[in-house]
Amino acid sequence: MKALHIAATGMKAQELNVEVISNNVANMRTTGYKKQRADFQDLLYQNLRRMGAETSSAGTIVPTGVQIGSGVKTAATSRIMSQGTLEQTDKELDVAIRGEGFFQVQLPDGTTAYSRDGSFERDANGTLVTVDGYTIDPGITIPEDSSDLTISADGTVQVIDGAGNQANLGQLQLARFVNKAGLEAIGNNLYLETDASGAAQINNPGDDGFGDIQQGFVESSNVDAVTEISDLIAAQRAYEMNSKIIQAADEMYSTTTNIR
Repeated sequence: MKALHIAATGMKAQELNVEVISNNVANMRTTGYKKQRADFQDLLYQNLRRMGAETSSAGTIVPTGVQIGSGVKTAATSRIMSQGTLEQTDKELDVAIRGEGFFQVQLPDGTTAYSRDGSFERDANGTLVTVDGYTIDPGITIPEDSSDLTISADGTVQVIDGAGNQANLGQLQLARFVNKAGLEAIGNNLYLETDASGAAQINNPGDDGFGDIQQGFVESSNVDAVTEISDLIAAQRAYEMNSKIIQAADEMYSTTTNIR
């Protein structure tokens, strides 16, 4: 009887499904977080009677056959890169991307990472950095005696310098990918380029399909609480039904062994 093994694969799949849902719920308030979804595939089949096989010399064939499945497996935990809600903060260094694109972040080892988290700060040198102190690429340094910092929709950063003149400090650039769901999440709201994502395409905000910049806002998580709770209930019921199958198979084994 294969029912025990088949139901066990179903329980393992739903256990992973609940883990994905729990991670989504845990990150409901994480800036720029993109939710994940568990995708499943059926396992190999055993052909007890192959469809299309001839059943007589006259050429009659089996119309459907007999196939027994082996259960389920996890195919992927795909990331859904839909836009999150923009929340107003009124902090001059907070910026959000409205549309396509990622901020470029220089890691300490020289690797370029990508992020939708625009909660920026200034380090001791006035350089624009993430909350972990990683430099935003291209590097922008804000003078200590400047004021009235503005970041326009196209990413241009301007201030009023110590002499009262308007100064242009540079322009933020965005990166986008052919398959952004193929980026590798490494934590700290950062992603890395992979062969699946394709090479980064760099351009200014608002150009050629890139999103624009909204100063004084951050992008919230795209996790929907109602959807996650309903998915959790469905996963719980699927897990319960698979456990019932194991219980039923065990009772059938017990009946067989008790036959006199």
